[in-house]
Amino acid sequence: MNTLVRARLRSAALGACVLVLGGCHKAPPADAPEGATKQPAAAAASRAAKPAAGGAPEAEPIAAAADKEAEGVALSAEQVQKMGIATSEAQAASYTPEAAGYAMVMAHEALAQGVADLITAQAGEQQSRAALVRIEHLAGTPGALPADAQEAATRQAAVDQASLALARRRLSALFGQHPPWKDTDRAPLESVASGEIKLVRVTFPLGELEGGPPASVRLAHLNASRAGNKSWKATTLWEAPADANVPGRSFFALLKGTDAGEGERLLAWTPIGAPEAGVLIPASAAIISNNKYWCYLERKPGVFTRVEIDTRQPLADGYFMSKGISVRDKIVTEAAGLLLARELNPGTAD
Repeated sequence: MNTLVRARLRSAALGACVLVLGGCHKAPPADAPEGATKQPAAAAASRAAKPAAGGAPEAEPIAAAADKEAEGVALSAEQVQKMGIATSEAQAASYTPEAAGYAMVMAHEALAQGVADLITAQAGEQQSRAALVRIEHLAGTPGALPADAQEAATRQAAVDQASLALARRRLSALFGQHPPWKDTDRAPLESVASGEIKLVRVTFPLGELEGGPPASVRLAHLNASRAGNKSWKATTLWEAPADANVPGRSFFALLKGTDAGEGERLLAWTPIGAPEAGVLIPASAAIISNNKYWCYLERKPGVFTRVEIDTRQPLADGYFMSKGISVRDKIVTEAAGLLLARELNPGTAD
């Protein structure tokens, strides 16, 4: 009897559990598609990533900002006047590629000694040669000198000739093998020896120059800029012995009318290509932003566009550009910094 009661109680408890579990499960609506009871994580994440109604994706403000920067800064005529913006037309300019090197003004003391040795050797050789010629003319005549005198004159002429050759070789070590003057023309030598004309050794790094000596070279002090106005031009150049301190090709140049001191190091440039045509960007138009150089152009009335400047080609009054800016384009030369502030922060007051 007890066994039968316990079995019936177990069946009743099992049925109650089934009813409770069945009430926890809700049936989907009649019009819901099959499988709508499950929500994948990817779908939920997708809905969370979507902007609110009427909003725009996050990339749109960035694209809009880029378009706004490309269009430039738009100002009214009154705003342009208040900000003091002034423009000037881009002027045509040319730029010649150059190779850069170093130079040193030679001290004229050693040069003077070499020239003096040459002049002394030339005088001695001429005298001994003339004496030997006289003795040889007197040979066989009543006034002929003894044979030992003729032998002494011959010996002296040979010694003086060797001294002259040595003086010339020493001078070639100072001035190079092919100086621009001849052996009989001592005027340039004396000018260099006196310091009136300065002898400069110019050295360019290996691979910078091809062929023979350059046709001309520009020289300037070490503190001068590459496009500076204060430089000197030398047009007489020839091969020089290599400089032990600076590997490369060396040349001698004659420099006149400069304030360069003897022993001074100089900067040197020489043309290595044909001139390029372009425009000049005035230095007053350049501004710096994000470690780059820029200028503003007024391509449309009241609309100012920022253009990057390449500063690797400097000129005396600014920078050279061959692309991106045309002749007679209007370049902002005053208040360019205010335009940059207005572009980066459109809410800035006039």
